[in-house]
Amino acid sequence: AQFVASTVEEVRGILDLACAHRELMILVTPYLRFETNFLQVEGEAFHVRVTMGAEEAMYGLRSGDLRCRFPFATRFLEGRTRLLGFGMVEGRRSLRLEIPKVLQDDELRGAYRAERVGRVEVTFSTPRFELHSGLLTNLSTTGAQIHAAQEDLEAIFRAGDPMTVTIPLTAELKVNGPALVRWAKGRSLGLEFRPILPEHVLTPLSRWIFQRREEERDRAQGMAPLGPTASREGGGLVLVSGSGELEGVLREYLVGLPPLRRVLPTLAAVKEAAMGHPALLIFHLPGLNLDARKRLRALVEMIPPHQPFIFVGTGVEVSALMELGTELKAAAAYVLGPQPSPFFLRLLQGILRRHAEGVQAPREPA
Repeated sequence: AQFVASTVEEVRGILDLACAHRELMILVTPYLRFETNFLQVEGEAFHVRVTMGAEEAMYGLRSGDLRCRFPFATRFLEGRTRLLGFGMVEGRRSLRLEIPKVLQDDELRGAYRAERVGRVEVTFSTPRFELHSGLLTNLSTTGAQIHAAQEDLEAIFRAGDPMTVTIPLTAELKVNGPALVRWAKGRSLGLEFRPILPEHVLTPLSRWIFQRREEERDRAQGMAPLGPTASREGGGLVLVSGSGELEGVLREYLVGLPPLRRVLPTLAAVKEAAMGHPALLIFHLPGLNLDARKRLRALVEMIPPHQPFIFVGTGVEVSALMELGTELKAAAAYVLGPQPSPFFLRLLQGILRRHAEGVQAPREPA
């Protein structure tokens, strides 16, 4: 990592500044992401704006691997956190999150470079104050790359030359100030902002680049197909349930996902289904008494370590189901109402994408 904040003072100081700016933040689980904003630090928690429904907060954020990502000056920081519940800030409901023990920036380069910058015309000067123009190729919080359509920049600039540059990104965001040439080759030129950009420019620029990075991550994850080939082995979805009625509801609802088939909740049926490498196993839990838990544990033990599975409950308590899901290391635990909600579909899509990318974490023995 290029940067690590690991002391209580460092982490709280960073969060205090992020709250002062009402900074953008992304909450990420292995399967879902939510955009929000910092509000305030309070005790051992910090508050963020509520941008999702209670159902999404309950099922989406109660993950054992919940992380927060946000821009901070020239860095993009990430830390592990935990949902503590709801709070109140300035008369409005908020989400209370655990303060991360560590914040770090894993960017191996000096700063992340946004490549998808659109068509931005840049004006820049030579050491002799001659004005030139070009197009922005990429941009980071510490520098940029420019391409000139006609001029040979290598013949004009040398590494270390001072220059001034104007980059009008949006109507509200313009980078305008001194820089140093880092390299020049043909019609392309790399520059570093020197001195570092002032805070009133750096803060919105960092947010702008951070959003481009998150969009790029979403685009890469969204490339995983969600149709019948969502699993590399093409096994589809398997519902482990004795309810034909639930099968009918899910078949009608899960349009666009891999095909669904149902097997009975027996050891032989689950073992055979798992050998077919399904994209996802969906265990139906109509009850959570002691016998039901024992049967479920025996069924889960039949699953290979890399096979994703979820628990879907009907007529059971949310807290009990989620506790069981955590105990048996299910990818998710969800209580279905009379009809599945749109969030349930989003959750399944996230799990399928994650599995299709081949990064499903091994499951420890139950």
